Amino acid sequence: MSVLNNYTDFMAEKYENFPQNRYLTLIVLRKAESEMIFRTEGSGEGLARDTVHAGLEDRDEPISRVTISKRKQTAVERRTGRELLRQHNLLFYAADSKGNREESEDNICALNRNKPCGICADCMIYGYAVGGGGAQKSRVITDDAFSILSYQTVTAKRTFNALYDNNTMRDPVTGEASPSIQEDEYVKPETLFIDMQTLKDLTAIEIRYVIANMLRSRRYGAISSRLGKMRNTLVGAIFSDCELFSNLELTQSVYDRLGSDGRKFPLDEKQVKSQVVASVADLSHGVIGNLQILSDTDLNALINEIQQTFVSPTSVKSLLESITDLYA
Repeated sequence: MSVLNNYTDFMAEKYENFPQNRYLTLIVLRKAESEMIFRTEGSGEGLARDTVHAGLEDRDEPISRVTISKRKQTAVERRTGRELLRQHNLLFYAADSKGNREESEDNICALNRNKPCGICADCMIYGYAVGGGGAQKSRVITDDAFSILSYQTVTAKRTFNALYDNNTMRDPVTGEASPSIQEDEYVKPETLFIDMQTLKDLTAIEIRYVIANMLRSRRYGAISSRLGKMRNTLVGAIFSDCELFSNLELTQSVYDRLGSDGRKFPLDEKQVKSQVVASVADLSHGVIGNLQILSDTDLNALINEIQQTFVSPTSVKSLLESITDLYA
């Protein structure tokens, strides 16, 4: 018996086209485990950051915080899920304006190619839009994630160059010096980010899929083949009939609770987790709605359920097929 059976009033029984006012907010602590780069596009830009008040109480001096944009979070986690769907042949062919689905390699459901199939788990959970018609709004609602500490504290710069085959900066053919000396800003290892993901009108099996994608995703940001290792920890989960407070409010509340003595880099992860839980409980009092916070026992049981499911390829395939059947 799944622990989610205790919260059926807050989950959809089946997929519906109309909103049902059922929310599950996941509280996630993201920890950098290597150097990481979060920026817009191209190369050479500085890290993405925003200037905000330090805390809800500490509002004397605004600080800059490193941000992980919502797209750079969900894009990674979508691809993690799509790899599984592709492995089990559960990505389908895109339909034309008449509803015909040409079975060709070029027509298979794919991100950023205007080729959504509109019937797979990824399309129906994370959303899609196609120019010729048809759309599904994402039922995974995200926001920018903020570093707890200031930009100046959690970042550094590193100079790099591009050596030739002779292991020097001079072209072995022409003898000319290479101009390829550049500098990148990066986020230091062990930097902590607080994030919230809100799942709207999802069934129990869809919830397991989204949480698994988040826990299984390990690389974020630019140059992810060499940098960008990150560990995601599910710290809390809240069922509700409305959206809750924001990522920024939660981050600011945790910042206040850590106090000046607790804000030294690198942060104590256990202390941060406990302060996140306390801040969630405190901020929840200001929400006008029906809330049900999962206990530590239920949260750990849910994570264990997901771990046990993904140990077995047969169980994973059964889960993915069950989700796909919801949209038949």
